[in-house]
This record gives sequence, structure tokens and C-alpha cells, in this order.
Amino acid sequence: MQFSEILGQEYIKKHLTTSAEAGRIPHAQLFVGPEGSGTLPMAIAYAQYILCQNTEGENTGGNESCNLKFNAAAHPDLHFIYPIATNDEVKSRPTSAAFMKYWREFITTTPYGGLFDWYKLIGIQNKQGQIGVDDALEVVKSLSLKSYEGGYKVMIVWMADKMNIASANKLLKIIEEPPAKTLFILISENEEDIIQTIRSRCQTLHFNGLSESVIAQQLIQQKGMEATAAKKIAHQAQGNYTKALHLLHQDSDELPFEEWFVMWVRAAFRAKGNAAAIQDLIVWSENVAGLGREAQKKFLHFCIEMFRQALLQNYQTRELVFMEPKVEKFKLENFAPFVNGGNINDIFKELSDAIYHIERNGNAKIILTDLSIKLTRLIHKK
Repeated sequence: MQFSEILGQEYIKKHLTTSAEAGRIPHAQLFVGPEGSGTLPMAIAYAQYILCQNTEGENTGGNESCNLKFNAAAHPDLHFIYPIATNDEVKSRPTSAAFMKYWREFITTTPYGGLFDWYKLIGIQNKQGQIGVDDALEVVKSLSLKSYEGGYKVMIVWMADKMNIASANKLLKIIEEPPAKTLFILISENEEDIIQTIRSRCQTLHFNGLSESVIAQQLIQQKGMEATAAKKIAHQAQGNYTKALHLLHQDSDELPFEEWFVMWVRAAFRAKGNAAAIQDLIVWSENVAGLGREAQKKFLHFCIEMFRQALLQNYQTRELVFMEPKVEKFKLENFAPFVNGGNINDIFKELSDAIYHIERNGNAKIILTDLSIKLTRLIHKK
């Protein structure tokens, strides 16, 4: 992975390469950034810079055989763990090693991909993946061995916030006191979900979402887009390059989300003083409850963003409004007056609580029905 291939984040690139050349390599680092900001490709490029002894701020000119191994995502001193679950191929006690062929495909073809993209690739989008204790034991075992090439060993923990308590406690000791020349790079979108004892032992680097100009330039240069269309997609992508690619190819997971959201709020409007419309909300809740938990959470996050966009539209900050709903006869400017300072905090709280309970395996049908009935009251609150 070349640093020049990584979009934006110039300060972080400079910081990592300069500190590596000076020999100031913290044994545990935490890369925190939103989806599509480049935390994973940056971690891989940084690992390559260290392991292949490259110089001058780029992954060339060092150990070329080492660089070739990185190009094939097959360097023996680079290790990964990531969230997984059982699927049709791995039916019990899943570990990251069992999904390595898919992981190599993922980091090669979609290095900016998000968690849901990964779950779809390995066929577990209806489950909640995690980094379990079996993976933690494998980390301890592999890092206790000498490196193949006599230098550093690098362990990249992607979506480290998905470690369960048992695996986090198992890794705590080795992160605190790692073997010589061992580097941990933890990657997360939700820093607060990593236990404090691990976070406190890591040097943290925060990544910002990519700028619209960086995304637009990449779409023009690499995808051959016309400038105006590229700028429009870059605006809608919200700093997420993966989302920009989904919008470009019109394969976004959010396309049916718009229909579900509109169906939901319309039923909530009708339910005021109309007991029969409650049945529509119950049917809606049952349909959404039939999705996997990750899809449910992703949809509820989409709902939060839709309400936020409506609030911005209501308060006339149109330069911050990027969503353009495609559902027939639904216009954001017509919906916006019903989202205001009097109800937005309560709406956000109820949606956040629903996500929290779904994450903890609550009954989705009950959670969503309760949320829907509360929305009928909140949507009419002045």
C-alpha cells in the first residue's frame, strides 16, 4: 500500500513516516476515524513502511521483496484480527484465520470498506460480528514467536471496539507489555466502546472525514467522472469515500432505507387520532425486525441522519443538507417543519436507545414497535 494511494490525511502520513524514520514507534497505537476515512489503508501502509524499512515518506526503495509481499497482502510478520461470526462455511468457533482469503480480497479491492461491507462479503450481514477470545489466544500465540524476517511484528486489530470483554482482557496484558519489536495498531470508529484500560495504553491518532475536494478529485481522476457530478456525490458522501463509490455505482445499502423511513413517518403521521393506522406501524416493525441486527442498526443510524437533515433544512442551513430523497412525493422541505428544537432531542434519544437495545439482543419487534408508537407523539410535538 503506497501512502500516495491514500486519500487526504497528509498530516497523519507525515507524522507516521517521520516518527518511524526517527525510531519513535509506539508499541500500541489507536487509529480512530469515521467509516471511509482511510484508517485501514493507513495502518497497512504504516506497517509496510516499518517492516520493509522504506524511507523518504513512501513505500519504495527499501526491501523490495518485502514490498512485494505486502502487495499480495501476504507478509508473514503482518497479522490481522477482525470481527467475524459463523457462516455457511465456518459453523463453529470462528476465528479470523478461517476468513483470511476473504480478508485479503477485502483489503485489496475495498480498503475503504466499512463493517457492513465486510459482513456482506463473508455472508454474516444478519449477525453481529465480534472479536472473540479464540482470536485473542491466537494473537498471544503468534506474537510470542520470533518474527520471520528478524524485524518488527505488526498486529492490526480492525474494529477493535468489537472485542468482547473476554478477548479484551486477554489482550490487555500483551498490549501493556508486548514482546520486543512488536507493534499493535488498533482501528476503531467508536473509541469509547473500547475498554478504558486498553485505550489508556495506546497512542491515539484521530482521522477526520475526507474533504469534498479530495473525494471529488479522486472520482474525476480514477473514475472518469465529470466535475459537477463528482462534486455532487462528494457532497452527499459526508467524507466517506466508500459511500461515494456506492453512490457512484448506485448500489448503496441506503436506497431501500429511504422507502422504509418514508413508510414509517407517514404511518406515524396517520396514527394521530387514527387507531387503525397503529396496525400499519406494527406491520412495519415486524418487517424491519425480520432483518439482521446489523441491518437494523444501520437503518436506525440512517433515520438519525434523516431527522438531522430535516432539522438543518428547517433552520435554513441548506449548505449542510446533502440528502436528496428519491421516494415519490416525499420532499425533505415538506417534512422539515415537523422536526424542530421541541422534539429533536427526544427523537434522537429514542433512536439511540433502540440501537443500544438491539445491540444487546433485545427483541427487535418489541423495540421497534415501542419506538414507532413514541414517534407518533414526538412527530407532532411543537
